[in-house]
Amino acid sequence: MEQRLQKIIAEMGVASRRKAEELITEGRVTVNGRLATIGMKADPFNDHIKVDGKLLTQLEKKVYFIFNKPRGVLTSMGDPAGRPTVNDFLRGIKQRVFPVGRLDYDSEGMLLLTNDGEFAHAILHPSKKIPKTYIVKVKGVLEDQDLDKLRNGIRLDRTMTSPARVKRLRKTENNSWIEMTIYEGKKRQIRRMLERVGHPVIRLIRMKINGLDMGELAPGTYRRISSEEMKKIIKELDIWEAA
Repeated sequence: MEQRLQKIIAEMGVASRRKAEELITEGRVTVNGRLATIGMKADPFNDHIKVDGKLLTQLEKKVYFIFNKPRGVLTSMGDPAGRPTVNDFLRGIKQRVFPVGRLDYDSEGMLLLTNDGEFAHAILHPSKKIPKTYIVKVKGVLEDQDLDKLRNGIRLDRTMTSPARVKRLRKTENNSWIEMTIYEGKKRQIRRMLERVGHPVIRLIRMKINGLDMGELAPGTYRRISSEEMKKIIKELDIWEAA
Protein backbone atom coordinates (compact mmCIF):
# COMPACT_ATOMS: atom_id res chain seq x y z
CA MET A 1 0.00 0.00 0.00
CA GLU A 2 1.34 3.41 -0.93
CA GLN A 3 2.11 5.98 1.78
CA ARG A 4 3.63 9.43 1.81
CA LEU A 5 7.37 9.15 1.37
CA GLN A 6 8.32 11.18 4.45
CA LYS A 7 6.14 8.89 6.59
CA ILE A 8 7.91 5.80 5.23
CA ILE A 9 11.34 7.30 5.89
CA ALA A 10 10.30 8.21 9.43
CA GLU A 11 8.88 4.75 10.14
CA MET A 12 12.12 3.16 8.93
CA GLY A 13 14.00 5.09 11.58
CA VAL A 14 16.10 7.23 9.27
CA ALA A 15 14.93 10.59 10.60
CA SER A 16 11.93 12.43 11.97
CA ARG A 17 9.15 13.22 9.48
CA ARG A 18 10.21 16.87 9.42
CA LYS A 19 13.84 15.92 8.72
CA ALA A 20 12.67 13.43 6.07
CA GLU A 21 10.98 16.29 4.23
CA GLU A 22 14.28 18.19 4.30
CA LEU A 23 16.10 15.15 2.87
CA ILE A 24 13.58 15.00 0.01
CA THR A 25 13.85 18.74 -0.67
CA GLU A 26 17.66 18.49 -0.71
CA GLY A 27 17.48 15.82 -3.43
CA ARG A 28 18.90 13.06 -1.22
CA VAL A 29 16.00 10.61 -1.74
CA THR A 30 15.15 8.50 -4.79
CA VAL A 31 12.30 6.10 -5.55
CA ASN A 32 12.99 3.44 -8.16
CA GLY A 33 15.85 5.55 -9.47
CA ARG A 34 13.81 8.74 -9.78
CA LEU A 35 14.48 11.83 -7.68
CA ALA A 36 11.78 12.11 -5.02
CA THR A 37 9.60 15.17 -4.50
CA ILE A 38 7.47 16.42 -1.62
CA GLY A 39 4.03 14.80 -1.77
CA MET A 40 5.27 11.69 -3.55
CA LYS A 41 3.90 8.35 -2.38
CA ALA A 42 5.56 4.94 -2.48
CA ASP A 43 5.05 1.34 -1.44
CA PRO A 44 7.64 0.47 1.27
CA PHE A 45 7.47 -3.24 0.37
CA ASN A 46 7.69 -3.04 -3.42
CA ASP A 47 9.48 0.22 -4.27
CA HIS A 48 13.24 0.79 -4.04
CA ILE A 49 13.67 3.80 -1.75
CA LYS A 50 17.16 5.16 -1.26
CA VAL A 51 18.47 7.88 1.06
CA ASP A 52 21.95 9.17 0.16
CA GLY A 53 22.25 6.19 -2.15
CA LYS A 54 21.51 3.62 0.55
CA LEU A 55 18.56 1.29 0.05
CA LEU A 56 16.02 1.22 2.88
CA THR A 57 15.32 -2.46 3.36
CA GLN A 58 14.46 -3.31 6.95
CA LEU A 59 12.50 -1.77 9.78
CA GLU A 60 14.61 -1.58 12.91
CA LYS A 61 13.27 -2.35 16.34
CA LYS A 62 11.97 0.91 17.80
CA VAL A 63 14.10 2.19 20.71
CA TYR A 64 13.76 5.21 23.00
CA PHE A 65 16.41 6.81 25.22
CA ILE A 66 16.91 9.79 27.52
CA PHE A 67 20.34 11.43 27.14
CA ASN A 68 21.81 14.06 29.47
CA LYS A 69 23.54 16.36 26.99
CA PRO A 70 26.55 18.17 28.44
CA ARG A 71 27.18 21.83 27.74
CA GLY A 72 29.36 22.39 24.68
CA VAL A 73 27.97 19.44 22.71
CA LEU A 74 26.10 19.77 19.40
CA THR A 75 22.63 18.24 19.07
CA SER A 76 23.77 16.45 15.94
CA MET A 77 25.08 13.06 14.83
CA GLY A 78 28.14 14.61 13.17
CA ASP A 79 29.97 17.91 12.66
CA PRO A 80 32.35 18.79 9.78
CA ALA A 81 34.24 21.13 12.12
CA GLY A 82 35.01 18.29 14.51
CA ARG A 83 33.15 19.66 17.51
CA PRO A 84 31.72 17.19 20.07
CA THR A 85 28.30 15.83 19.10
CA VAL A 86 25.63 13.67 20.72
CA ASN A 87 26.83 10.75 18.62
CA ASP A 88 30.17 10.73 20.46
CA PHE A 89 28.40 9.54 23.62
CA LEU A 90 26.22 6.77 22.17
CA ARG A 91 28.55 3.80 22.09
CA GLY A 92 26.52 0.74 23.01
CA ILE A 93 23.37 1.70 21.10
CA LYS A 94 23.16 -0.66 18.12
CA GLN A 95 20.28 1.08 16.35
CA ARG A 96 20.71 4.25 14.31
CA VAL A 97 19.02 6.83 16.55
CA PHE A 98 18.58 10.58 16.14
CA PRO A 99 17.76 13.45 18.53
CA VAL A 100 14.13 14.51 18.94
CA GLY A 101 14.28 18.27 18.53
CA ARG A 102 17.24 20.38 19.58
CA LEU A 103 19.05 21.63 22.65
CA ASP A 104 21.40 24.58 22.15
CA TYR A 105 25.17 24.03 22.07
CA ASP A 106 25.56 26.04 25.28
CA SER A 107 22.55 24.45 27.01
CA GLU A 108 22.49 21.10 28.77
CA GLY A 109 20.15 18.45 30.05
CA MET A 110 17.45 16.14 28.78
CA LEU A 111 17.37 15.10 25.13
CA LEU A 112 15.24 12.31 23.72
CA LEU A 113 16.83 9.88 21.25
CA THR A 114 14.95 7.39 19.08
CA ASN A 115 14.74 5.71 15.68
CA ASP A 116 10.95 6.13 15.67
CA GLY A 117 10.07 8.98 13.33
CA GLU A 118 6.38 8.94 14.19
CA PHE A 119 7.16 9.31 17.89
CA ALA A 120 9.50 12.21 17.12
CA HIS A 121 6.87 13.84 14.90
CA ALA A 122 4.26 13.64 17.67
CA ILE A 123 6.64 15.12 20.26
CA LEU A 124 7.61 18.02 17.99
CA HIS A 125 4.18 18.83 16.53
CA PRO A 126 3.10 22.32 17.72
CA SER A 127 -0.51 21.19 18.26
CA LYS A 128 0.57 18.85 21.06
CA LYS A 129 1.91 21.73 23.21
CA ILE A 130 4.37 19.40 24.94
CA PRO A 131 5.54 20.82 28.31
CA LYS A 132 9.30 21.15 28.73
CA THR A 133 10.73 22.09 32.12
CA TYR A 134 14.06 23.83 32.67
CA ILE A 135 16.18 24.92 35.62
CA VAL A 136 17.67 28.32 34.77
CA LYS A 137 20.36 30.45 36.39
CA VAL A 138 20.12 34.12 35.37
CA LYS A 139 22.12 37.24 35.93
CA GLY A 140 20.62 39.53 38.57
CA VAL A 141 17.65 39.10 40.89
CA LEU A 142 14.28 38.50 39.25
CA GLU A 143 11.53 40.64 40.76
CA ASP A 144 7.86 39.63 40.96
CA GLN A 145 6.98 41.82 37.96
CA ASP A 146 9.63 40.03 35.88
CA LEU A 147 8.14 36.65 36.77
CA ASP A 148 4.66 37.90 35.88
CA LYS A 149 5.85 39.04 32.44
CA LEU A 150 7.32 35.60 31.76
CA ARG A 151 4.14 33.90 32.94
CA ASN A 152 1.90 36.07 30.77
CA GLY A 153 4.04 35.87 27.63
CA ILE A 154 6.84 37.82 25.95
CA ARG A 155 6.77 39.25 22.45
CA LEU A 156 9.25 37.38 20.22
CA ASP A 157 9.32 37.43 16.41
CA ARG A 158 6.24 39.72 16.34
CA THR A 159 4.14 37.21 18.28
CA MET A 160 3.55 36.57 21.96
CA THR A 161 4.89 33.43 23.57
CA SER A 162 2.35 31.17 25.22
CA PRO A 163 1.90 31.56 28.99
CA ALA A 164 4.69 29.81 30.91
CA ARG A 165 4.91 28.34 34.38
CA VAL A 166 7.66 30.07 36.36
CA LYS A 167 8.75 29.41 39.93
CA ARG A 168 11.53 31.13 41.88
CA LEU A 169 13.90 28.55 43.40
CA ARG A 170 16.63 30.56 45.11
CA LYS A 171 18.69 33.70 44.76
CA THR A 172 22.01 35.19 45.76
CA GLU A 173 23.17 38.79 45.72
CA ASN A 174 24.02 38.62 42.03
CA ASN A 175 22.02 35.76 40.50
CA SER A 176 18.68 33.94 40.54
CA TRP A 177 17.63 30.32 39.93
CA ILE A 178 14.17 29.64 38.54
CA GLU A 179 12.17 26.68 37.26
CA MET A 180 10.46 27.42 33.96
CA THR A 181 8.03 25.31 31.91
CA ILE A 182 7.13 26.23 28.34
CA TYR A 183 4.73 24.63 25.84
CA GLU A 184 6.27 25.61 22.51
CA GLY A 185 9.68 25.54 20.87
CA LYS A 186 10.74 28.87 19.42
CA LYS A 187 14.46 29.14 18.68
CA ARG A 188 16.44 29.90 21.88
CA GLN A 189 13.10 30.80 23.43
CA ILE A 190 13.94 30.83 27.13
CA ARG A 191 17.18 32.75 26.62
CA ARG A 192 15.41 35.37 24.53
CA MET A 193 12.49 35.69 26.96
CA LEU A 194 14.83 36.30 29.87
CA GLU A 195 16.89 38.79 27.88
CA ARG A 196 13.67 40.72 27.24
CA VAL A 197 13.17 41.18 30.99
CA GLY A 198 16.82 42.16 31.50
CA HIS A 199 18.19 38.95 33.02
CA PRO A 200 20.51 37.06 30.63
CA VAL A 201 20.86 33.31 31.10
CA ILE A 202 24.02 32.02 32.73
CA ARG A 203 23.09 28.33 32.79
CA LEU A 204 20.16 26.43 31.24
CA ILE A 205 19.33 22.80 32.06
CA ARG A 206 16.35 20.92 30.64
CA MET A 207 14.99 18.50 33.24
CA LYS A 208 11.63 17.17 31.96
CA ILE A 209 9.74 16.60 28.72
CA ASN A 210 6.02 15.74 28.87
CA GLY A 211 6.29 14.10 32.28
CA LEU A 212 9.50 12.21 31.51
CA ASP A 213 12.08 13.11 34.17
CA MET A 214 15.84 13.00 33.63
CA GLY A 215 16.34 12.39 37.35
CA GLU A 216 19.93 11.77 38.48
CA LEU A 217 21.29 10.79 35.06
CA ALA A 218 24.92 11.96 34.86
CA PRO A 219 26.00 14.35 32.07
CA GLY A 220 27.12 12.47 28.97
CA THR A 221 25.20 9.30 29.84
CA TYR A 222 21.90 7.83 28.64
CA ARG A 223 19.25 5.39 29.75
CA ARG A 224 16.47 3.52 28.02
CA ILE A 225 12.95 4.85 28.58
CA SER A 226 11.01 2.24 30.53
CA SER A 227 7.92 0.50 29.15
CA GLU A 228 5.82 2.17 31.88
CA GLU A 229 7.10 5.60 30.83
CA MET A 230 6.43 4.80 27.17
CA LYS A 231 2.86 3.73 27.88
CA LYS A 232 2.23 7.00 29.70
CA ILE A 233 3.76 9.30 27.11
CA ILE A 234 2.13 7.52 24.13
CA LYS A 235 -1.25 7.79 25.84
CA GLU A 236 -0.78 11.50 26.50
CA LEU A 237 0.44 12.17 22.98
CA ASP A 238 -2.32 10.15 21.34
CA ILE A 239 0.55 9.14 19.07
CA TRP A 240 -1.36 6.87 16.73
CA GLU A 241 -3.66 9.74 15.81
CA ALA A 242 -0.59 11.90 15.23
CA ALA A 243 0.83 9.31 12.84
